[in-house]
Amino acid sequence: MKKTLTIITLSIPVVLLILLVRMQSFGQRELSPPECQVKKWDLPVLLKTKNQKAASPVLVERSPVRCCEGDSSCLDEVLFTGENPQLPDKKILLQAIDRSLGYLQTSNADAAYKNYEVPVITRDRVTKSLQKFRQLLLQAKSATELHAAIEREFVLYQSIGKDNKGSVLFTAYYEPLYAASRIPTAEYRYPIYKLPGDIESWSKPHPTRVQLEGADGLQFRVGKLRSLELFWFRDRLEPYMIQIEGSARLHLTDGTQTTVGYAGNTAYNYKSIGGELANDRILPLEGITMPIILEYFHKHPQALNVYIPRDPSFVFFQENFGAAAQGSIKVPLSPERSIATDKSIMPPGALALIRAPFPFVKGSGEMEERVVSRYVLDQDTGGAIKGAGRVDYFLGTGKVAGDRAGVTVSNGQLYYLLLKSKK
Repeated sequence: MKKTLTIITLSIPVVLLILLVRMQSFGQRELSPPECQVKKWDLPVLLKTKNQKAASPVLVERSPVRCCEGDSSCLDEVLFTGENPQLPDKKILLQAIDRSLGYLQTSNADAAYKNYEVPVITRDRVTKSLQKFRQLLLQAKSATELHAAIEREFVLYQSIGKDNKGSVLFTAYYEPLYAASRIPTAEYRYPIYKLPGDIESWSKPHPTRVQLEGADGLQFRVGKLRSLELFWFRDRLEPYMIQIEGSARLHLTDGTQTTVGYAGNTAYNYKSIGGELANDRILPLEGITMPIILEYFHKHPQALNVYIPRDPSFVFFQENFGAAAQGSIKVPLSPERSIATDKSIMPPGALALIRAPFPFVKGSGEMEERVVSRYVLDQDTGGAIKGAGRVDYFLGTGKVAGDRAGVTVSNGQLYYLLLKSKK
């Protein structure tokens, strides 16, 4: 779930601390050999209109991409090789498909697709595409066999990206795991808050973050946050990170566990504290990542009272009692199989293929970057995820997911898979 820029029903974004800073997390790398990248993965040349001003379509139909010889990154091999024994990928993908199919039967899906701007992408076609892909996934004995079946049965609708050539910026988000308390103590002092019951009647502009909780985050006992405390944390950075990621899993002091998720927010744009650190020349703009930002604040905790107040936005939560993190279409997110896009232009719940460099943890604990293709479901959105050139990739729960999310920033491509139309 992700942080929104409005007070309506969107969820919260994603690794926003690095969104405003351009970085090369692992150095400059090609997505694939040039002949594959240019001729097969990039968007075909678009026809220009006479007046050159008409907007290009957000999604462009094309044939499925044939794999270059020896280029295994063309295939979603992890579905069949069991690369991570702790993450049964095929089962998780099937579960994500079923969740999207459930969403597509709702009145919300009906309303979304009635207004969808690509007429050939309908709720019925998306539903049938998911059902067919599910069947093919169960029948296929290998990634190569699945890919061949997709070439036979599907067409792709490729996002025009941020440059009208298909280049999409990928970041990632995750569900943090923190210790917390249901009651305030000398150790647990910093709260997250329930959604105010009267927030719809708040005058605008809304109070800023510093007006709501003070520069030190402890002035909530007076004003609009009074009696809205939901859970308490030891470190001020933790509740703020939950506001950025939009959900969290909590280990409580009484030995139990629970989860919290997005409930609402104030009507302010998010301001990146990572960007502010770069503006003040505390950290260099080039190469800044989430782990670097977090390390700085762990070494200089007093700086939190300087930089957190610069973000005027504020997010409220609800207890979800162990339920998984939920996307904007109101289904649980699936690790490495759910993405967030701009739902004003992208088809909610639809099946997609993403291809981009992502970080992976090696056996030694070090990170390595690999270009991969993954079949995913479009199940979330976010205030910072705007336009055809942005995708946020959900990586799961806990520290490893957070470490990976913190260094995920790369360019790749986004395709939606739809069954071929019957002539």
